[in-house]
Amino acid sequence: KATSPNNDAPGHASRPFDNERDGFVLGEGAAILVLESAAHARSRGAHIIAEVAGFAARCNAHHMTALRADSRELADAIDESLRKAGISPADIDYINAHGSGTKQNDRHETAAYKRSLGAAAYDIPVSSIKSVIGHSLGAIGSIELATCALAIEHGVIPPTANLHTPDPDCDLDYVPLDARERQVDVALSVG
Repeated sequence: KATSPNNDAPGHASRPFDNERDGFVLGEGAAILVLESAAHARSRGAHIIAEVAGFAARCNAHHMTALRADSRELADAIDESLRKAGISPADIDYINAHGSGTKQNDRHETAAYKRSLGAAAYDIPVSSIKSVIGHSLGAIGSIELATCALAIEHGVIPPTANLHTPDPDCDLDYVPLDARERQVDVALSVG
């Protein structure tokens, strides 16, 4: 079972990276992004918010719902996106985590950050907006990309709400409870 049974407290049910988390909460939403070449955007006088510098995708054919213990596929996707962008882990200012709120996924994701980013993983603020808006499934990738663009534009990293007791296996800076003002030049979305 992947969804949280905490229907009586919906505002507190989504708890990514918290030791008391018990599944994700469904959400609904969408985001629309305009992707175009920088030259075209400049030629029409567009307000450019961010650039997609690199991207990658990997598939986990290990099992229908179980994740590989070594988190290799997610770490490989992060490595490939950084390589395409020409940046190093130390260049990342913010990570928008998948952060679904399931024990398996949050631990898997934490392990992937450590595997891919090494010691830099401990210095990068990471948060899950699913703690606030829920998991909108097919739309969440665009919403999380928009979140990264807004973090770059406004210099604010959204919090991981409801993160009161961190899971000891999720020991990175998951920006608990409160948004954080910080210049963000490079954001990584892992949605």
